[in-house]
Amino acid sequence: MADAEVLLHGDEPAPVEVLAATSAIPMVLSCDHASNRVPRRLRDMGLPAEALQRHIAWDPGASEVTRIIAERTGVGAVLCGYSRLVIDCNRRLDDPTLIVALADGQQIPANQGLTDAARASRITAIHSPYHEALQRELDTRRECGAPPALISIHSFTPVLQGERRPWQAGVLWDKDGRIPIPLMRMLTEAGFLVGDNEPYSGRAHWDYTIDHHAEAALIPHAVIEIRQDQIADAAGQRRWGELLADTLTTILAQIAAGTLEVQP
Repeated sequence: MADAEVLLHGDEPAPVEVLAATSAIPMVLSCDHASNRVPRRLRDMGLPAEALQRHIAWDPGASEVTRIIAERTGVGAVLCGYSRLVIDCNRRLDDPTLIVALADGQQIPANQGLTDAARASRITAIHSPYHEALQRELDTRRECGAPPALISIHSFTPVLQGERRPWQAGVLWDKDGRIPIPLMRMLTEAGFLVGDNEPYSGRAHWDYTIDHHAEAALIPHAVIEIRQDQIADAAGQRRWGELLADTLTTILAQIAAGTLEVQP
């Protein structure tokens, strides 16, 4: 893995963190944008420190919510260890937004005029290990029993390009409604304003993690987007993490029992 060694020094954190499953619940969590960390070689992407705190660099709060769900349910989780500005692990390798030169009006100096070799080193060092780890977790859970559900946790900024987003959370999905439909219903009944494929569409071509690992394998899945002001502190993160853990566990139990009536 020479290319990976070029990008990441041996004393830097691994490109992916895996939280091992401690229960038999058939679910795996992914968090594509868990971190705003940048490899030392890339010198903070040429950005001021405050830019790396913005939503362009990561999904604030998503990592903490993912960890709380995993802790409460005992399911496995896979979290990306580096910023989406280095490489976006929720993009196909041929997607022009895999490595962005401009993000929500912010020029990214380290991504200007990127060479093929530099691009390949980021894929080798971060993108490939992340997806390999996620596939291993799904395969391990499948070998232990029922096909696992894949739940991808994200967060979204309350305002984008001057437009305020009213949804407290969104559920992204395409053809398989086994988890999304009851999840939206239960969250709405709990008093939340929930977007159905808002503020992004789960039918978009860029949603690589779910498309690659779940839709192709025909396993239950959903992308959950939480508005960042909802999970800006530990109390909000705990509230959403526990709510989603309990709701998802209920839905999976109903799927296993054959008592959940949903038209995909």
